[in-house]
Amino acid sequence: MTTSSASELVPVPIRVLLPGDQEVVARLWSRRQVPDGWRYEVGLPAFRNGPGDSVEPADYRVWVHAPEHVRPVDGVSYDQVPTEYLERPSLVQEELGPRRPSGWVLAKAGGRGPGRGGVVHAVDCEEAPAGAPVLPLERALNAAEQPGVRLCSLCGAAAELDPVLKGFDEGFGEQ
Repeated sequence: MTTSSASELVPVPIRVLLPGDQEVVARLWSRRQVPDGWRYEVGLPAFRNGPGDSVEPADYRVWVHAPEHVRPVDGVSYDQVPTEYLERPSLVQEELGPRRPSGWVLAKAGGRGPGRGGVVHAVDCEEAPAGAPVLPLERALNAAEQPGVRLCSLCGAAAELDPVLKGFDEGFGEQ
């Protein structure tokens, strides 16, 4: 589908239901999907004062609720009306919710030398140290394999990284 530039945009007629059971044929400029339905940008016919004492035709533009305030005009196609659709999350995003930030951080334990340990946390874990460098998966796995380092169970680091460290077949029994 090709889109028209704003200068080529030609509004189409649409019936607008006004307060007091009045109805007028207006011009439909665009439509927008919003969380609770649709809004149509209509141009209601009006007059405005021009230079001097002149009066000239004008469009009073307003966004109205559809279908409560608008009705189609018989024989008019609305296919070319600029339309903004609400971005919908994918089914996966709807089911799983927002993604957590990627990466891991290592909270080092005090002391020196081998075996001093530490804890690997997800970036958004409330126990993760502030300002710690974010580790990509490979570096987090390398850190987790060091003696004395454990994976945080509060943020799920243990549940997420253990299968990668130990292999995915564990827990499925002999095949």
